[in-house]
Amino acid sequence: MALELTSPAFWLAVFQIIAIDVVLSGDNAVVIALACRNLPPAQRKKGIFWGVAGAVSLRVALTAFAALVMNLPWLKLVGGLLLLWIGVKLLLPEEDDGHDINAADHLWGAVKTIIVADFVMSLDNVIGVAGAAQGSMFLLLFGLAVSIPLIVWSSQLILKLMERWPVVVTLGAALLGFVAGEMIVSDPGLAAFVADAPAWLPKAVGLTGAVLVVAIGKVLEARHPAPADITVE
Repeated sequence: MALELTSPAFWLAVFQIIAIDVVLSGDNAVVIALACRNLPPAQRKKGIFWGVAGAVSLRVALTAFAALVMNLPWLKLVGGLLLLWIGVKLLLPEEDDGHDINAADHLWGAVKTIIVADFVMSLDNVIGVAGAAQGSMFLLLFGLAVSIPLIVWSSQLILKLMERWPVVVTLGAALLGFVAGEMIVSDPGLAAFVADAPAWLPKAVGLTGAVLVVAIGKVLEARHPAPADITVE
């Protein structure tokens, strides 16, 4: 799907890519901090820089690959359903407060830890961004180029905002549901069924996905509330 640089649809898709990256990449800042915490101060900045550079390069390659294969029949449907579940999980309380990340005591050990951890944690991000890119490689790379520096330099602030205003997480989950709905209805395998559908159908299915994700997430969250913090005097 080709989008003009000056069209509102292009910038809406860019906003979606940035928002998805911001919402789904908050934990990556914690991983970076944990992996580098035992490095000497002189090496800590180098570890963060090279770790982030490697992780970002890997993520861009994976996302570009995902955006290309998304044009195959039924993959958007599968990816959209998976993205719906990712949005629901975003609203559920964490099972534990920690990250199973071992701190490295040398530079390249920390770099390897950051890259491997980011690879493991980036499936949701890759699927979400690939869906928001709507098959446009230029849009994909443009959105990532804008959002990655934002995440690297403001991720700690973003984490604090999410903790202070949980509605940010809810809006992020709704966005994932919206993108998932649009992905599903645009799957080439469903083209024959939606060929005569009205132009507003993708937006309607997207809104349905957003409402569905928030509703299911809130119901499950109510059934499994986060464990209360226990303070020992």
